[in-house]
Amino acid sequence: MTEIRTPRLLLRRWTEQDLAPMAEINADPDVMRWIRDGSVLDPEQTAAAIERWEHEWDDEGFGLFAVELLASGELAGFTGLSIPWFLPEVLPAVEIGWRLGRQFWGQGYASEAAHAALEFALEDRGLDRVVSIARAGNDASENVMRKLGMELDREITHPEYGHRLTVHAIDLTQYH
Repeated sequence: MTEIRTPRLLLRRWTEQDLAPMAEINADPDVMRWIRDGSVLDPEQTAAAIERWEHEWDDEGFGLFAVELLASGELAGFTGLSIPWFLPEVLPAVEIGWRLGRQFWGQGYASEAAHAALEFALEDRGLDRVVSIARAGNDASENVMRKLGMELDREITHPEYGHRLTVHAIDLTQYH
């Protein structure tokens, strides 16, 4: 089983016990306002998402990690790697993403987890380039991207929802 420890976090595969806390995160309109059309997800949609994330691990050898706080064992959300199928114009690509519960914002957890996932992508999985995609105006996510050393690659329009997206990227030669 793939696990990564950082000073404060455990990045690990998903368990049944993660469904309720992740469903709570996905039900928060403040968390979800930057994702897809901004709609919250119900527990069934969250369960289906976790199942898809686990299948991506099996199919691709990478995926979205559950992010657990080492100090308390709480599920903070996720970070990790996925293929952004929804955005064909950036393919082939692997995206790094994250989603944390509101109570975990502003404490550096997203940057800490994403840095570990980026290192996993470039060093462990041998990827030579990683992108990150955010809805334009999502300053918090774009700040994490900059902390990772990513640079703006392009701005495009979401093919389904029509809002502007920023695509940041980093390749192995830029990673330090």
